[in-house]
Amino acid sequence: MNNIILTGMPGAGKSTVGVVLAKKLGYSFLDSDLVIQEKTGKLLYQLIEEKGEAGFLMLENEMNASLEPDCAVIATGGSAVYGKEAMEHFKQIGKVIYLKLPYEELKERLGDLHERGVVLKEGFTLLDLYEERTPLYEKYADIVIDCEEKPIREIVEEIKLKYYR
Repeated sequence: MNNIILTGMPGAGKSTVGVVLAKKLGYSFLDSDLVIQEKTGKLLYQLIEEKGEAGFLMLENEMNASLEPDCAVIATGGSAVYGKEAMEHFKQIGKVIYLKLPYEELKERLGDLHERGVVLKEGFTLLDLYEERTPLYEKYADIVIDCEEKPIREIVEEIKLKYYR
C-alpha cells in the first residue's frame, strides 16, 4: 500500500503537515487520534483517565495496527511509537516519516499536555518524554525530516522530494 505515516512528538506538526501533504499528493488524510476518539466516543484524555496509561497504549496499538487505508497520509498520535505491532504494520503499509523537532521548540509549541491527551508517566516531564521517545521515532523511521524553524510548505516539499526518490 502506498501510504505516508507521520510520527513525532506531540506538537511536531503531524496533523498540520499531514493535511497539507495529503492535499498536495491527492491522498486522503487520516488522524489516528481522531479515529480512536470516533470509535470509542471519548476524548483521548478521558480514555487515558479511564484505562490508565498502559490500557490506553494497548487500545492505541490495536487500533493503529488495524488501519488499512490506501494512498493516505496518516498522522499518528505521539505515543503510537510505543506500539510494536502498530509500528511494524505501518512499515508494511507505507513509509514512516519522523518529523523531528528540537526539545526547546517543542516546549514552546505545547500547551497543556493533559488536555492534549498526551500519555505521560507518573513523575515524567516533557523532557523525560522527549528523551524516551526520540530513539523509538528514529528506530522506526524510513525518513527523518528536520523541522526546526521550517514553515509547513517547506516541510511538505521536503517530504515529497524524499518520498518519491
